[in-house]
Amino acid sequence: MPSISDSRPSKGRVSPSYKDCRPATPQASRVKQRNRKKDTGAELALRRELWKRGLRYRLHAEHLAGKPDIFFPKRKVAIFVDGDFWHGRDWAARKEKLSKGANADYWMRKISYNRERDRKNDAQLARTGWLVARFWETDVKKDVGYCADRIASLLADTRG
Repeated sequence: MPSISDSRPSKGRVSPSYKDCRPATPQASRVKQRNRKKDTGAELALRRELWKRGLRYRLHAEHLAGKPDIFFPKRKVAIFVDGDFWHGRDWAARKEKLSKGANADYWMRKISYNRERDRKNDAQLARTGWLVARFWETDVKKDVGYCADRIASLLADTRG
């Protein structure tokens, strides 16, 4: 089994490295390469629904912790649409499944790191006065109207 090493990006973060890992199959590699960081189907569906309701927003806040997918600067509301796999939905079950697959150490560390990073970003945003809402991609796909309702309610609550 390959060892997992840490990489240190320029901002001092420590995250798992792909250095010693190899894809389980060429097909698995192609699938992972096609995953999008932004403008996912769930994110686009939520944006369309919010726009349809007259809620105007900004996208991919590079200057905010975690780079929220959608944000409302005047209301200081940050929205994230988290991928079920990458952000560890149903983490206990997913961890068990990952432990039996290819590159198990890497994937468990990677997703654990993502989850911890999300918690830190949420805390940093909260310290600077932002409200944070996170939605799982499958929940958005299943009922985008409900997710948009929650966001609209959150925005109404920030009106004071």
